[in-house]
Amino acid sequence: MQKEFYTMLLKKITYLIFALLPLLSVAQKKDTAPLDLEDYILVKTGDTLTINLDELTILPKHDFNSPTDARYYYWFKRKVFKAYPFAKTASQRLDSLNSRLKRIKTKRGKIKYTKRAQKYLEGEFTDQLKKMTRTEGRILIKLIYRQTGKTAFNNIKTLRSGWKAFWYNTTANLFKLSLKSEYHPESINEDYLIEDVLQRAFIDERLVEKKSKLTIDFPKIAAAKKGRIDVEEYKMMFAKNKKKTSKKNNKR
Repeated sequence: MQKEFYTMLLKKITYLIFALLPLLSVAQKKDTAPLDLEDYILVKTGDTLTINLDELTILPKHDFNSPTDARYYYWFKRKVFKAYPFAKTASQRLDSLNSRLKRIKTKRGKIKYTKRAQKYLEGEFTDQLKKMTRTEGRILIKLIYRQTGKTAFNNIKTLRSGWKAFWYNTTANLFKLSLKSEYHPESINEDYLIEDVLQRAFIDERLVEKKSKLTIDFPKIAAAKKGRIDVEEYKMMFAKNKKKTSKKNNKR
């Protein structure tokens, strides 16, 4: 009796397997070759297993002299957050413009396209730039250099008349700043603060990064600074502004 039961069970299992085979052959998806063979590592007996992980950047903890210094840093941080999207967009537009100009063969065509691009950029940026403070304008000029690899002045020089009118009118005259400002986070304190804000924002995914045209080894720079934050120039700036306001009020 027991032998007959097992024989019957075996027949049902065999029948089930043959019944499912056509379905399995239809349901199977064809394997495709990996897009990047470097992601696969052959491990032989005795080898060490290697796993590729995303790069992780660890920056030193901020070292503030006082809670007041921390407040000034976060004030500055808001300025960088406001300016960076403009610099990123300007860089994208500039890359697009340069790419298009390379494909235009005639001088007349280049001039016509540059003027058209100038009008578009003026409409896109001018009103928003006028709402910026002088500090935000200065940060923007530095970030233009970071994102394009050239100063605002040299960008104007390259693109000539249209951009010249745009940048001088909306940036230099508005902010009374130098369009020849460069970006050196390894040696200029303000540039270091800008880069510190950006790198931490990229890590925290609070800003979307567009790769800089400059080579910046910020972890090395930050390690040398040991997280120290110097905001004295902004404290002095506000102290001067306060004195000017006080004098004006006294004259009234």
